[in-house]
Amino acid sequence: MKTLYFDCSMGAAGDMLTAALLELFDNKSETLALLNSIGVPGVEYVLEDSEKCGIHGSHIAVKIHGEEEDEEHHHHDHEHHHERHHHHSSLNDIKEIIASLNLSDKVKADVNAVYEIIAAAESEVHGAPVAEVHFHEVGAMDAVADVAAVCLLKDKLAPDIIMASPVNTGKGQVKCAHGIMPVPAPATALILKGIPAYNDEINGELCTPTGAALLKYFVKKFAPMPVLTVGAIGYGMGKKDFERANCVRAFLGESSESEEYIVELSCNIDDMTAEEIGFACERCFKAGAVEVYTIPAAMKKNRPGTLLCVMCREAEKDVLIKTIFRYTSTIGLRESVSRRYTLNRAEESVQTQIGEIRKKISTGYGVTKEKFEYDDISRIAGENGLSFSEVLKKIKEEKE
Repeated sequence: MKTLYFDCSMGAAGDMLTAALLELFDNKSETLALLNSIGVPGVEYVLEDSEKCGIHGSHIAVKIHGEEEDEEHHHHDHEHHHERHHHHSSLNDIKEIIASLNLSDKVKADVNAVYEIIAAAESEVHGAPVAEVHFHEVGAMDAVADVAAVCLLKDKLAPDIIMASPVNTGKGQVKCAHGIMPVPAPATALILKGIPAYNDEINGELCTPTGAALLKYFVKKFAPMPVLTVGAIGYGMGKKDFERANCVRAFLGESSESEEYIVELSCNIDDMTAEEIGFACERCFKAGAVEVYTIPAAMKKNRPGTLLCVMCREAEKDVLIKTIFRYTSTIGLRESVSRRYTLNRAEESVQTQIGEIRKKISTGYGVTKEKFEYDDISRIAGENGLSFSEVLKKIKEEKE
């Protein structure tokens, strides 16, 4: 499975993510020309070599009308810089600009969605409806340029899944147009809700609203790096210097077809009726279990009993522990973690003379398996007064 992994142990900003992705391409100058063909008004992307703490990487400078945004106002709440007398744009103006870019509809939809995450956070921080938030023009163009670049490069790389480490936000305080703000800035903190984030000894703003919004939108899982056979590594450098190399690292590689970890929760029961156990199994499925099954077991005092086993993903584990204690008589549970190997699954609908039937297709490990959806077969069998095997036979004859 083609996997893109971001190491955010020094946070993330839009320009750092852009540069890290750009470095994954064989031909950097060709890819840079592609970015400059996007057509963000007045914007030019300039690629600079950058070295920090002995590590070589790339920095992307976004020049607006030939100038790079000054560092002081670069990353903080892209808006309300009244003393700088810039034009202001509303979210609608920005959407019109995004609509005019030389990008596919799919990539434009991504750019819009990411910008909306930023706008929603700014609006909540300033207590104004999204439509009324005004972004000062330079900050807005800068953010649009970063977001458009990352969305386009991600689309070109076309990974199957994007993962990232927990995000280092940095700590301390930072100056902005309104005065001194805590790090992470309020908008960044809002965007990072629900994402594992931390700060360590580094003083300064490591994660910006744009960086946070891009991660929130694209990253499916924040976790340590999975087993990955790496094909390319990109170093996207930030502007500031810290005691550690200020960069986002991007790894592009293959992770095993689909290996995942699964939690198995089990308990022994010898004092529940069959109906009660059946009901408990249903509740576990409703609570998000991947699989629930029972095994008859001979228990102490020669009682016939039941071993209940519930398989789930780590994210659902706590809910399922509560569910099992709530709906069974057990007073103790065991947990074991297993590796689970699965085929990649897809579904398609097949039109037959006796109706539409869904077909499950599973592929991977050099194998392809196909199977018709049981519910559809049984429904058609019932509607047509046929047996299950007669329906299967009819579909097979039709295919031949």
